[in-house]
Amino acid sequence: MSNDVTATDRPRAPRWVRPTIIAVLLAVAFYQMSGWLFHNLKGFLGLLFLAWLFSVTIEPIVDLLERRGLRRGAGTGIVLVSLFILVVGFFALFGALLAEQVAQLLTTLPDALSRVTDWANRTFDTNFKTGDDLLHITPDTVRDLAQRFTPGVLGVVSTLVGALFQLLTILLFVFYMSAQGPQMRRTISSWFPARQQKVITEVWETSVDKAGGYVVSRLILAAFSTFFTGIFLLIIGVPYWLPLAIWTGVVSQFIPTLGTYLAIALPAIIAAAAQPLDGVWVIVFGTLYQQVENYVLHPRITARTVAIHPAVAFGSVIVGATLFGPIGALVSVPVVAILQALVESYGTRYQLVEHSTSAEEPPDSDEDESTHPE
Repeated sequence: MSNDVTATDRPRAPRWVRPTIIAVLLAVAFYQMSGWLFHNLKGFLGLLFLAWLFSVTIEPIVDLLERRGLRRGAGTGIVLVSLFILVVGFFALFGALLAEQVAQLLTTLPDALSRVTDWANRTFDTNFKTGDDLLHITPDTVRDLAQRFTPGVLGVVSTLVGALFQLLTILLFVFYMSAQGPQMRRTISSWFPARQQKVITEVWETSVDKAGGYVVSRLILAAFSTFFTGIFLLIIGVPYWLPLAIWTGVVSQFIPTLGTYLAIALPAIIAAAAQPLDGVWVIVFGTLYQQVENYVLHPRITARTVAIHPAVAFGSVIVGATLFGPIGALVSVPVVAILQALVESYGTRYQLVEHSTSAEEPPDSDEDESTHPE
């Protein structure tokens, strides 16, 4: 009897081994390709989402113009041109004053920090660093920094051209996303069965409503904060009131959790540098205005938006900044608002079961249902 083993007698691998190996290799290749695409396109994806966020922000006004008989494309163009005119008008009225005050503020900020620190040391018997140890900025330092970090003429031109290109890209996508929003929605829905088209439409409308409502409400609250803060700073004679008011309005509304404290800290420091009591008044005003905003303005303006927990909002900003940079930090909270709205709309919540403390007396089911109705 021969000891040779023929080819037909050799053990064969199971049939599932080869398809499994191929599937694993394809999955690894897909993962690597997805990571490469995300790394190279994350800037464009951020701009695209920013354009969509801008388009859903102006969508209520465009819908109103469309109901008045205006074509959607023309309505979108009118809204964008009107916003451009408002921005140009603001800088025409306050641009020179704003630029002058910002330049003076940057120049006097180190001295203001030193004087506030000196006053705190004398008043509270502390030992904080002051003077050159606190922040040492001289004309020579500024010149050295400018020579080190300022690009040449070609770098400045390329930076301006890149910024202009990004702005035009955003505006182009904003126009088409707003002007052809309903058509794009119908086109995407037509790729799915009839049962899923209703869900897609509801998800889309929820996203538009929550994201647009969040941005609009924050812009309105920032405008209120800027206006009242600017009036107060102007009344008590705080220098550089315009940039400080804009800083307070923007930072307090678009930086979660820490924004309120960061927003009022800078005006308080500048006011205290000129007159320590003015710094106290600025803090008192900021505290009182925050209460008015929380209990009067915020509930009315943000009634249609999603209430996001401060810790969740702050964490989303960190994640967004890590993934997409400054643009990711800007759009992260609206994304979380959309996700939270979808979870609340389509998620399922169950009634909590309260366990009895006594094993001999189990809770009565009828009484439990009456106590905790669905």
